[in-house]
Amino acid sequence: MDASRFTPGFAPEVPPGDALWALFRGTDLLIWLLPEKRARLLRTAEVEALGLPIVRAHFIGELDGAPCVAGTLADDAPPVEGCQFAGLRMAYGRLPEEALDVAMMAFQIQYWDGHYRFCAGCGGPLALKTTERAKRCDACARDFYPPVVPAIIVRVERGDSVLLTRQSRFPKGMYGLVAGFLEPGETLEQCVAREVLEETGIVIRNARYFGSQQWPFPHQVMVAFTAEHASGEIVVDTSELEEAAWFARDAMPMLPPPLSIARRLLDDWLERGAARGQ
Repeated sequence: MDASRFTPGFAPEVPPGDALWALFRGTDLLIWLLPEKRARLLRTAEVEALGLPIVRAHFIGELDGAPCVAGTLADDAPPVEGCQFAGLRMAYGRLPEEALDVAMMAFQIQYWDGHYRFCAGCGGPLALKTTERAKRCDACARDFYPPVVPAIIVRVERGDSVLLTRQSRFPKGMYGLVAGFLEPGETLEQCVAREVLEETGIVIRNARYFGSQQWPFPHQVMVAFTAEHASGEIVVDTSELEEAAWFARDAMPMLPPPLSIARRLLDDWLERGAARGQ
């Protein structure tokens, strides 16, 4: 996403006037349906006209100068004509990229607000702070911030092939990339090497940073790398994966959806091969 269009921000109250709303009922985002399987987020006038049961609302920044709001709807919020409640993964490819990025941040903020309500030390209630995005336990004099959990994803190359993996939860026929969570004491590069070795039995070299993406399932940041095969043959950890295999550019299976950093890693590899006539 063009970072200049959406600027994350904090304010203790939702500003008056028109705003862009990312509204969630549980884990589902309310989207306004458009032709050709496209969608958009709702504006303030639409939210007010529909009389939606908003439980909590947080200002999260601005998109093209317009305020953006993360909202939580009541669990029994009814269906809305012309709209759909959809999981964030279903919104991929339907929302414009900048609106999806707003929605992904909004999900993390409203999820944190709804699930982090009591102090982990004394069990007392937490109160939202007015000076920053945090909650305060007055009894412990301790602040709690929205969690961000780092994870890695990596494209491993061997000659003109790429290592793809398949998990049981994937749609039929779809493959992705090795991914996993950072463990205490690890660097990101160590995490990349460990995850590839554990899941596929492959030893890598030359791990290099590619990019990153917020990944709100529920509050990760996905840090992407590229790497090269150093040694080893594929031995699949069946507790993690259904399958892993090397794929050539002219024999690729179904890939992750556009806008995901997994797809960006693979599109980059495919484009470089096309530029070389492979």
